[in-house]
Amino acid sequence: MTKTVHRVKLTLRGIRPPIWRRIEVASDTTLGDLAPVLEAAMGWLGGHLHMFEIDGVTYGTPDPDWDTDDLDENKYRLGDVLPTVGAKMTWDYDFGDGWQHNVLVEAIEPAATDVLYPRCLAGKRACPLEDCGGPPGYADILAVIADPSNPANADLRDFVPLDYDPEHFDVAETDVDMRSERPLEGW
Repeated sequence: MTKTVHRVKLTLRGIRPPIWRRIEVASDTTLGDLAPVLEAAMGWLGGHLHMFEIDGVTYGTPDPDWDTDDLDENKYRLGDVLPTVGAKMTWDYDFGDGWQHNVLVEAIEPAATDVLYPRCLAGKRACPLEDCGGPPGYADILAVIADPSNPANADLRDFVPLDYDPEHFDVAETDVDMRSERPLEGW
């Protein structure tokens, strides 16, 4: 059973107005198990490479065919690498698009016995579309939404789903996604 939870704020870099989530996750979660929780919290679909960076040290998925200095993310727990309120790390998702997220520990508290973790507490705005080209590509997507009839946006019109709303965010939907992405032992 989890003894403590980390409340963290996850903010996507390079996007204005900000896209962010506030979540609680068990402090004993490994970074390897945290990655799909963060993906689900933001709304990413998964399937892309990722890594964590804390004070110049990188943590990632080991690959025997690739020589890297990354530490094995499956051997390090959130509570050990970010042990105090105010501790920070960067989480990179999809190296091709270059999505970088700030992760800030806002609180470390005893786990409540009647709460299912991980859970989302709050957030703002929808996740950018997967594979849209990072922050510059997302800016192009927003231009298409703002003026779909502009001939300059013709190439991207078919890429943007008609129902995509960049302002949409729903805590309950995010909770379901965070828990269904990868069931974690003890949750």
